[in-house]
Amino acid sequence: MSKSEYLKLADTIAAEIADGTLRPGDRLPPQRSFAYERNIAVSTASRVYAELLRRGLVVGEVGRGTFISGDAKRGVAAAGEPRGIRIDFEFNYPVLLNQTALIAKSLESLGNPLALDAALRQGTSVGTPAMRSLAAAYLSQGAWSPDPEQLVFTGNGRQSIAAALAAVVPTGGRCGVEALTYPFIKGIAARLGIALVPLAMDEGGVRPDAVEKAHREAHLSAIYIQPAIHNPLGMTMTSARRADLLNIVGKLNLPIIEDHVYGFLDDEPPLAALAPDTCIVIDSLSKKASPGLTLGFIVPPPRLRESVTASVRSGGWTASGFAFAAAQRMIEDGTVAELSRLKRLDARARQKLAADRLSGFEIQTNAKCYHLWLTLPAHWRSQSFVAAAARRDIALTPSTTFAVTPGHAPNAVRLALAGPTMDQLDTGLHTLAAMLNTREDDFDSTE
Repeated sequence: MSKSEYLKLADTIAAEIADGTLRPGDRLPPQRSFAYERNIAVSTASRVYAELLRRGLVVGEVGRGTFISGDAKRGVAAAGEPRGIRIDFEFNYPVLLNQTALIAKSLESLGNPLALDAALRQGTSVGTPAMRSLAAAYLSQGAWSPDPEQLVFTGNGRQSIAAALAAVVPTGGRCGVEALTYPFIKGIAARLGIALVPLAMDEGGVRPDAVEKAHREAHLSAIYIQPAIHNPLGMTMTSARRADLLNIVGKLNLPIIEDHVYGFLDDEPPLAALAPDTCIVIDSLSKKASPGLTLGFIVPPPRLRESVTASVRSGGWTASGFAFAAAQRMIEDGTVAELSRLKRLDARARQKLAADRLSGFEIQTNAKCYHLWLTLPAHWRSQSFVAAAARRDIALTPSTTFAVTPGHAPNAVRLALAGPTMDQLDTGLHTLAAMLNTREDDFDSTE
């Protein structure tokens, strides 16, 4: 079969997805069976499935097969924005009932014409001396106190990741990442022409021996990890694991891009406290303050600061003057610190409710964080569960979203607990628990 013919067959399957003949969660036959049904070679069937996977129309689940993606009809790009769904367990933006009032009080002075005029001027990648000092003091945690002169600023956390990645990994290079990771790193790496290499994990996080193996086989330029409040698994690395990992990366001379965005929910300082010359710490304001108020922080080692700064400038990732002005006021008067304190309490309350409502099911989480990882019973598949929940007006994220390697996702979903009100959270968890106790094949008949 020619290239155009196998693409035509992929187009046929895509059309069946578009017109609803194939629905999210439907399982495609094994490739050998598909080849027999279509009277084609097994190798050709493999190319068809690979093309569908490339388009994001299907996903693979380990030991289960190939399924129509829950994102197939709305497209990959739409997954990056919240949707108008009643109970959103998909996007993790902590919003407290009183936070807008706190922020408004803090930003009252920006209504002054002189202050507003200054805030509306162009920002720079390094901010002002006053802003660097304030930010460095605020970001300090435990034994870690960054030098204000190290700080570099971006428009948000994703831009900080992109700038750090571009600074230490060349186009065509490879970066090691946890096998289950923050989803947006995949799109960022693709746009930068960087290949991601999955690193095996266990209950303690990324395994040091996996880093060593990946570097030996793929020659990594850096690794990107989340040592505190891992997304999606919630774990925080132990002191022993941190020491072992830093020992390995030190021998390999690998820089670590350390995503500390959820670190404010935990007491563990960044790895940079132990290895300041190895780690590039990434943080941002949006989770601590508000999703609409963004400012990204990068704390690189002195030897990498100029490279990171140049990356921010060339990427067009410089923060706005208004973001600097707002952040400076909110950090200076203690508003960000108070919001962080309240959100730590809020996260614990939500985790307690979730643990109670999902008692008896297999969940992995951290009592301090805003999300949990739910391993599904054998009678449910990840994509089907997400599609079934959507029919109940509940948005979830399937495991495939976090898997670096297509077709190697566990049978699980992530629940983001931050967005719904407590009443919505309770209702949504009750609904999901009832679904988990119902067999997939029987679900439609119970609606």
